[in-house]
Amino acid sequence: MFDAATEFDRQLDRLVELGYPALAELTEDAFRDLVAPLRAAAVAGSAGLPAPTEGRVPFLLVVTRDLVPVEERVALTTLAGKRKPGIVDRHYAEGDLPKFDPIKELEVPAGPAYLLFDVDRGEETLNLAPAAAMEVVTGQGRLPLTIDEGLAFVTLHPEALAKNKCFSLVGSRCGDKRVPALWISQNAPKLGWCWYGNPHTWLGSASARPERVGLEHAGAK
Repeated sequence: MFDAATEFDRQLDRLVELGYPALAELTEDAFRDLVAPLRAAAVAGSAGLPAPTEGRVPFLLVVTRDLVPVEERVALTTLAGKRKPGIVDRHYAEGDLPKFDPIKELEVPAGPAYLLFDVDRGEETLNLAPAAAMEVVTGQGRLPLTIDEGLAFVTLHPEALAKNKCFSLVGSRCGDKRVPALWISQNAPKLGWCWYGNPHTWLGSASARPERVGLEHAGAK
């Protein structure tokens, strides 16, 4: 039986194990205290959702770029059973990544961390261009993932990124036709980008429930 409280603790322990507190210039205790208010919200928000599978999970503890830069978090991702660290694709020019902001429809909570619920890597949108996948996703009452959320997915559930089951992150855009995506390159995760109108047989578009719960909503002071 799925236990959301235990899963929240596992996700938090994983971030600590990877060194997130030091990257955030916090002690381990301070880092744990920072996100602790989200624990009860994780339990409440995932009620009735099924246990995690390879491609879909009840919730994610998302750390934002306000706390740890994207590049540093990419380097801490690995594929399931592998050790090779993730990389940022060379086609991102220097200073590009901070320009990719969450699209306004997402209403991403401000702050260093939040919760995302009912997260799916988007296998049903494989071989659909992100533009077409957006229509499918929104038609289901769901919304796409951001870069921060995609990194949380692969960091906390490495098996989610698999051969021919990679995913775009249409929730992060920078005003042009590029769409960030996570795929596999040389046995490691890679954060790259594809075009909004181009389909790929191995690339779907990840999505989640619309609501995101931030620290303020969870009762943090």
